[in-house]
Formats: sequence, structure tokens, C-alpha cells
Amino acid sequence: MRECLHLAELPQPEPAPLSETCPECAADGTHPVQLRLCLRCGHVGCCDSSVGQHATKHFKDTGHPVMRTFEPGENWRWCFVDGSIV
Repeated sequence: MRECLHLAELPQPEPAPLSETCPECAADGTHPVQLRLCLRCGHVGCCDSSVGQHATKHFKDTGHPVMRTFEPGENWRWCFVDGSIV
């Protein structure tokens, strides 16, 4: 696995979540399967197993490359640009 150069670009400390759930799912009347937190701005979006795939849509709309799981008991990050866990 190669080193993700996008980690160095992240704000420290990580941003606070802007919501407790995916606001796009709430607006659409759907339910997220799991949640992801954007480590650039704090946007909370649903995973790709969810109907809206709002975390991926957030990356495509903003270019913010790294998110982490927003699920209790989980601790991993994903870089959309590198396509890998970081």
C-alpha cells in the first residue's frame, strides 16, 4: 500500500461533524446504511451501500479526498483519490 499524500492536507484537529446523520438522506426521506465523515469539512454522508451514496457524491462535488467512518466502534479512513484505506 502506498502512502496517501492527502492525509497531510487535512485540518488538525479533524472537523466537528456538521450533523448526526446524512442530511441528504433526511431530506430525501431515505435511511443511511452507514455514515461517513468528511475530514476536510465535517460533512456527514451515507455510504455507497445506501440509496443516495451521499459521501461519494460529496467527494465528487467538492474534491474533498478523505473521509472516515462515522460508525460507533469503527476506526478507519478512506481516500477517494487513492481508492484505498489510509
